[in-house]
Amino acid sequence: MKIALLLVPMILMAGCTTTKGVYSMSDTVEKGDHVYVHYTGKLEDGTVFDSSEGRNPLDFIAGAGQMIKGFDDAVIGMTLGEKKTVMIKPEDAYGMRDPSNIILVPRSQVPDGVKEGDTLYANGQPIKVVKVTNETVTIDTNHFLAGKTLIFDITIVKIEKN
Repeated sequence: MKIALLLVPMILMAGCTTTKGVYSMSDTVEKGDHVYVHYTGKLEDGTVFDSSEGRNPLDFIAGAGQMIKGFDDAVIGMTLGEKKTVMIKPEDAYGMRDPSNIILVPRSQVPDGVKEGDTLYANGQPIKVVKVTNETVTIDTNHFLAGKTLIFDITIVKIEKN
């Protein structure tokens, strides 16, 4: 009898030392949690535009607006180890392309040697050179993913509760 009573706490303790494969409410992403994810971002045609594969997981505070809205919304409610594929429409990603973001600047305001198709950076943001003449340069300041539906494969690898 004494042996049986000693075994019960040992069995209970052994079962509590790991959470592998066992999820509780604390393993669910909630707004304000520090989340670590692996992801692959693709366009509708399957072209991969970004991935954390081979790198450290991406980390951010869920629901804090550090990510595009659709990605932020997708992780809320996911559990540790869960994998999910989400399709994010432009309005919940980088918005629609805005023609007013295509602007004409004097040639003197861009670096020498700039040609059509080049990518420049303004305040750390990439901008695309659309057209170059002797006097002007047309640049597109829309995000390169603006107007596109994005598909993300997301895996939750770590959750730090707030």
